[in-house]
Amino acid sequence: MFDAPDREAWQRPEEVLRALALEPTMRVADVGAGTGYFAVRLARAVPAGEVIATDIEPDMVRYLNERARREKLANLRSVQSTGTGSGLAAASVDRILVVHVWHHLDDRERHARELAAALRPGGKLMIVDFSMAGHRGPPAHMRVPPEVVVAELASAGLSARVLPVALPDQYIVEGRREP
Repeated sequence: MFDAPDREAWQRPEEVLRALALEPTMRVADVGAGTGYFAVRLARAVPAGEVIATDIEPDMVRYLNERARREKLANLRSVQSTGTGSGLAAASVDRILVVHVWHHLDDRERHARELAAALRPGGKLMIVDFSMAGHRGPPAHMRVPPEVVVAELASAGLSARVLPVALPDQYIVEGRREP
């Protein structure tokens, strides 16, 4: 499911990576990385940087560390997070990517504050989640409207906006920590 062959057509990973505006030496976190769909792409996009992939499932962490070794991605490491925290240190990353996770979180404002604190000055947090009218994703009652995500990131002290990136069933909200 995580790496289904048809995912690239609707996920449009290259557009998501372009929105991140990555530089080769950046330190990037993929929060809720699962099997590494984005983490491996991020590792290739920051060859002189580092990617920290977090997940709450120990089997996912183990799988992704094995995948990084198998695919010779020395700049990718997976670490276990908890339901209450990502495990990212304060002011430690330039970019944070959160894909299809936001709607699962219980206390999103607390998570927003924690992730905002993990950003270096000028850093960006990108939330990619399912649109209210999308054909894929969780049931409608579980989805989070993009304007709610914007408000949650703003309450964490980030400048937040919905990006004008056209994904078939998803939106991208960007939160930026001021320099």
